[in-house]
Amino acid sequence: MYRFAMKSLQDWKDQPDRKPLVIRGARQVGKSSLARMFGDSHFDNVVEINFEQDQKSAGYFKTHSPTKTIALLEADQSTDIKPGKTLLFLDEIQAAPKVLASLRYFYEQMPKLHIVAAGSLLEFVLEDHSFSMPVGRIEYLHLGPMTFEEYLLAAGKEKRLDALRNFTITDESFASLHLAFMEDFRDYCVVGGMPAAIKAYIESNSYLTTERIQEGILATYRDDFSKYGKRVNHSRLQKVFSRLPLLVGQKFKYTNLDRQEQSRELAKAINMLELARVIRRVQHSDANGIPLGAEVNDRYFKTLFLDVGLLCRACGLSMTDVHNADDIMLINSGAVCEQFIGQHLLYAKKYYEEPQLYCWMRQKRNTSAEVDYLFQIGTNIVPIEVKAGKTGTLKSLHVFVAEKNRNFAIRFNADTPSILDTQTRIAGKTPQNFKLLSLPLYMIGQTQRLCHEII
Repeated sequence: MYRFAMKSLQDWKDQPDRKPLVIRGARQVGKSSLARMFGDSHFDNVVEINFEQDQKSAGYFKTHSPTKTIALLEADQSTDIKPGKTLLFLDEIQAAPKVLASLRYFYEQMPKLHIVAAGSLLEFVLEDHSFSMPVGRIEYLHLGPMTFEEYLLAAGKEKRLDALRNFTITDESFASLHLAFMEDFRDYCVVGGMPAAIKAYIESNSYLTTERIQEGILATYRDDFSKYGKRVNHSRLQKVFSRLPLLVGQKFKYTNLDRQEQSRELAKAINMLELARVIRRVQHSDANGIPLGAEVNDRYFKTLFLDVGLLCRACGLSMTDVHNADDIMLINSGAVCEQFIGQHLLYAKKYYEEPQLYCWMRQKRNTSAEVDYLFQIGTNIVPIEVKAGKTGTLKSLHVFVAEKNRNFAIRFNADTPSILDTQTRIAGKTPQNFKLLSLPLYMIGQTQRLCHEII
């Protein structure tokens, strides 16, 4: 199944100052498959070493001479490794972390050799290591679940993808495709973006088969808990893992996880799950200027699960629950839609940029204004709300626009696309003009393009 990250790999391949590339992401998001597909399509041969299965090969990298390392690998693998012609793929590199450190010598002494590394739970190695990291001598590619648009491509719906990419905000005829896209969106919400789940659904057309795959992925994450080290109690980790899918979209409070546990211990479990990329914190930013990360308050945040399909499975939601719902925005109090938008925004930046996402929670007493997400378009900070229905007061959005003097905002819902010149409505405050771009949920992948056309 094609991934849009392939374009970034192609660009990396052709860079004259290329560095060894490390693909980072949660388990089973498709890191290894992407590397193999890239190698098969763009090189004469691929030499793959899986360090979980082949520990002895790690010893070949102990020398500081890439020439000697390659000679040993060629003898061991009985194949040629030719710079410019061969892709050397180092899989499960977290099982041999010192190999990561040795990549600096390949950058310095054998820069023409294309090297891609990948591994699950790699963040644990990067956070806590006893060797010198090759800072400035390797680069990263961050990979998340497959997007809605990648799902359309995998399902053979290229024409629908073309329709999304060619849509303009003035195109009134697009409304005729809206119901069909909403059906695709509902399917994606339950199937999700994990490649194995999408493959199972497309090949079997069975939701039950897909659910079994998802249960297997969730079980794999639980099995990984033993690899997190001794810093977190496993039963506590299991408890947090089970509860977090039910809290997506809510302002985080440790008491919602367990009133009997200390916040400090629960925080450790959350940190471990975030390192494993199973969850992500959406941190509050004061949003007075860019970058948004400069004004983060770590005390206030929401959480996202890795994938909307896994979220539905963890919450016990089935395809019939989603398809029979009168308003999908109300399922699980809107958490499914907020997860869908959040996971796409999280990976909306360049693949080499660390995935980060922010929200806004008004800090004044006796107020509860919250904006779901903040999105940066150039130098503009754009508030984003995920709302039910075709109308609504959007009170929090109005508060943010007025307080931060913004002139553009986005709403995602289940309605057809539109753009509206409107005003803030806050009691006792002078109305402020702003544009409100209202997009159907399935257009999340076109948000950046459409914003550039309007702002």
